[in-house]
Amino acid sequence: MIRLTVPMLFLLLFGLCSVVTPARADDGSGAPPLFVPQLLDAQATLVGQKLDHLHSSYAGSLSLPASGDQAVSRTFGVYFGMRLPAHVAFYLDTELFTGGGINKGTGLAGYVNGDVVRAGPGSGSKQRPYIARAYLDWNWPLGATSAPVARAQDQLPGTLATQRIELKLGRLALADDFDKNRYANDTRHQFMNWDFINAAAYDYAADTRGYTDGFIAAWVQPHWTLRYGLYQMPLLANGQALAGPLGRARAEQIQLSLRPFGSDGFVLRLLAFRNIAQMGSYAQALAVAASGGTTPDIIANDRYGRRKHGYVINAELPLADAGDTGLFARWAWNDGHNQSFAYTEADRALSVGAQLSGVHWRRSGDQIGVAVDFSGLASAHRAYLAAGGCGFMLCDGALDYGRERVVEAYYRFQLGHYLQLSPDLQWIANPGYNHARGPARVVGLRMHLSL
Repeated sequence: MIRLTVPMLFLLLFGLCSVVTPARADDGSGAPPLFVPQLLDAQATLVGQKLDHLHSSYAGSLSLPASGDQAVSRTFGVYFGMRLPAHVAFYLDTELFTGGGINKGTGLAGYVNGDVVRAGPGSGSKQRPYIARAYLDWNWPLGATSAPVARAQDQLPGTLATQRIELKLGRLALADDFDKNRYANDTRHQFMNWDFINAAAYDYAADTRGYTDGFIAAWVQPHWTLRYGLYQMPLLANGQALAGPLGRARAEQIQLSLRPFGSDGFVLRLLAFRNIAQMGSYAQALAVAASGGTTPDIIANDRYGRRKHGYVINAELPLADAGDTGLFARWAWNDGHNQSFAYTEADRALSVGAQLSGVHWRRSGDQIGVAVDFSGLASAHRAYLAAGGCGFMLCDGALDYGRERVVEAYYRFQLGHYLQLSPDLQWIANPGYNHARGPARVVGLRMHLSL
């Protein structure tokens, strides 16, 4: 039996594309010619944050420091696209991360800087440029109606059919296609806390930098989209290396997006996911520790075949200003029996928030965002941390459990066409789900340059 891995599927699809009769280089749509790489975007983002002093009755190896902390992260990216025959495009994104995050990215479920996920293995001077995305995108029209699309990261300018079948294959960021939200999805322009970039309980497949190899199939219609994704899981929790064949470890998700009033109106996304990986069991780790009088260790009992499933309900409601003012909400749940593996340590999460356009004070490029999140743990996960167990983000040595609550507010100044400056405030009650610590207060400033 032949096992189809993601690289093999990538080559197969590329081969199929190469035997189809090429489209004309200039079809009158304004699309760029075939086989000519296009520079779609280049960006640099700098985030400086300071954690204030906080109450801490005790501390573990990953706890937020009571004395406070400060850190600066920097990301740089260059993003390319190229049109190929038969409605196919190829995208290649390269990035570089330097610096770091507060407490080296640990101590919170709702971590305060979304760009820190791109740190990857190593730190500081060891960081090197890397390939973030490299994938083929095939869009097959199902009707004659199309809409213009502008040049943007991972989006070639031209037109795109409003009814189509879309396939993507290669190195991808799962969150580019699932759990998207107009008002809370982009750490470089909107909220920076992980709880608002995606639903905290959505433990989606990704390596340490947030990318993985996978395949997406979508059926797109004007008022709804059905999307399915199959991806490789990391070999280890929060690891850079990906697991082997998809038959052994994989992440599957299916999402129905409903747009009853068209593309600029209310959107409801219903997402279900299932992860299969080399996971540890919280209950088994607790049982082993109790029988031996030791501290539970989730990694010591990990094995292939364990599963985690969950769902996300995601809504956005434009109110005014061509959609630049609106509301959003997410509710997410996962079973919480097995190890948190790729995104963050949360098993339940509810977030709500709003964005307000600066057009109301004659600064149409500016915006304000305010949001709040409530995250929690399943009983087995909670008991594991209370017994002194460690996850990849949380390890207080004990736990006086309380829901972690995050409030974030930012103002984004648009300075000219290319530069944005965003002061940011975050307040976190019960950091790491612990009444014995906090609240944590983080002041930040983000500078984003996009060409």
